[in-house]
Amino acid sequence: MKCHHIGLQSVAFENPPYILQAASAGGILEQQGPLGKNLDIALADEMNHEKSWEKAESQMVLSTIRRVIQKSGLERSQIQYIFAGDLMNQVTASGFAMRELSIPFFGLYGACSTMGESIQLAAMIVAGGFARYAVAEASSHFCAAEKQFRQPLAYGGQRPLYATRTVTGSGAVIVGYEGKPMARITRLTTGRVVDFGIKDANNMGASMAPAAAHTISQHLKDFEEEPEAYDRIFTGDLGQYGLQLAGELVERDGYDIKDRLSDCGLIVYDRESQDVHAGGSGCGSSALTLVNYILPAMMEGQYRKVLFVPTGALLSPLSTQQGESIPGIAQAVVLEAV
Repeated sequence: MKCHHIGLQSVAFENPPYILQAASAGGILEQQGPLGKNLDIALADEMNHEKSWEKAESQMVLSTIRRVIQKSGLERSQIQYIFAGDLMNQVTASGFAMRELSIPFFGLYGACSTMGESIQLAAMIVAGGFARYAVAEASSHFCAAEKQFRQPLAYGGQRPLYATRTVTGSGAVIVGYEGKPMARITRLTTGRVVDFGIKDANNMGASMAPAAAHTISQHLKDFEEEPEAYDRIFTGDLGQYGLQLAGELVERDGYDIKDRLSDCGLIVYDRESQDVHAGGSGCGSSALTLVNYILPAMMEGQYRKVLFVPTGALLSPLSTQQGESIPGIAQAVVLEAV
């Protein structure tokens, strides 16, 4: 299986691998949103029958991966690698879940861009002939993320209107060649770290928008394409204000994408009826939207070709405490209908 490095940051597959199956899990607020009816697993509450939010997320990861394998009809022993990540220190939600699976595991931290990173790596390892089947997964949990990155929920602090809400959810896909495909993974553009000096840990959209713009523009340059080549471009979790900023930054590079630009954080919730301020964020934002909206829409013929660009803010509690700015990154995956 051949793949080619294109331009500065991209890869094109000569024989594109497929997304063969997908599964998702979501929390209470996510169940009440536009994608709720399509969730495979609905959490009973934020604790998910566990003793802590962190354990709840780990159990959610485990359940989602088990469900996607079950839906695929494959045996667990046929999955040769799992690429997964979350927002917890040392990727503990994912790593602890893997104790129950006994499948070779790559733990990833791309912040909220992790779903794009996991799909890129799974696609490359399958296309390279190193595995027949690989799982790509990502998760986040509102309570656990707020506790780690901002302030304990019991503090009762108010979030500014430009803040986004971390999605409680996980999404997993199986990448391979043999099976009934949902979509083809034809091209990838791996992002660079971009930092515009934003230091406000609530302003995730502004910190990630420059990275999203850079990856989208570089993707178009690498493949010498115009935005019209895509039915839709989905960023991961920029929210209302970050999405506007990303569109303006891409326009400075000579590409007008505003009429085909969407954000997963504005799809996973209904902002008119759900108080999520600027939209959704977290690894679960792009993961749930991919599994419960983008892939079904492609299978129904609504989209033929999309650019899926999960976005991430590479901060840590320590970096924030030390006054560091927040670097961003974005990972682009081209999905085409079968």
